Parts: sequence; C-alpha cells; structure tokens
Amino acid sequence: MTGNAWALIGAAVAACAGAGSAMGLGIAGQAGAGVVADDAKKFGRTLILQALPGTQGIYGLIVTFLILIRTGFMGGDGMADLSLTQGLYIFAAGLPTGFVGTISAIGQGRAAAAGIQLLGKKPDQMTKGIVYSAMCETYAIFALLVSLLILFGIEI
Repeated sequence: MTGNAWALIGAAVAACAGAGSAMGLGIAGQAGAGVVADDAKKFGRTLILQALPGTQGIYGLIVTFLILIRTGFMGGDGMADLSLTQGLYIFAAGLPTGFVGTISAIGQGRAAAAGIQLLGKKPDQMTKGIVYSAMCETYAIFALLVSLLILFGIEI
C-alpha cells in the first residue's frame, strides 16, 4: 500500500470519532426523553447535557480535514506524493482522535445520561451532571492534542 493510501486511511480513522459521538448522543438522548416525558419543561436543560458527547465527532472532523488539507487531497494542487513512512505517520496521527474520541464519547454519553437522570430528580444539581460528563472530555482533548502534534510534526 502507498503512503497516500495510509494517509487517507488515517483521515478516515479520525472521522470514526463521529460514530462514538453518535452513540453517546443516543445514550444521553434516551435518558433525556425519559425525563422530558415526566416534565416537558426540562427539555432545554436535558438537551445541554445530551449535546456534550457530540464534541468528539467535531474533533475527529477537525483532524480529518487537517490531514486532507496537509496532504493536498483537499484544496491545493493535488495530493502530495507521500512516502510510505510519511503515510504511516499521518495514519498514526489519526489514531488517537479516532480511537480515544470514540471511546470517550460513549463514556461521556453514559455520564451525561446519569446527569440527565440527576436533573430529573434534582433540577438544582444540573451543574454536577455537567461536571461528571465533562471529565470524559478531558481525554478526548488530550487525544486531539496528540493527533495535532503528530500531524504537524511530519514534514510533507
């Protein structure tokens, strides 16, 4: 396989963080629907918690676009002729955001669902639910940083 192929696979792997976000959003959305079924006035507050797992998908999209832009696949004079080593490095740059983003989004969805349940029983405790959910975000941000450091450390 060529370096270009590995680079594009790395972009695709980074984009997979969106799958984790979709799962996390679904988990939190189910909990939100249960709370809203009991009290429709809590829709806006449950939606805030449900939205939190969506950020990992954004991080994956950022890394994907940066890979595609850096390699010339998007915008530019065509894709660079990457060596196998360059392609593998770019592939490696997509891994942290793709894998950690997927796993943390699912965990964040579960934490957000618990926060939504907390909100349903004790509306004044919503901030605590946000904090629990946001803790999962920390590792997605670390993974994004690692992906960016790898990607921008590669000479193309």
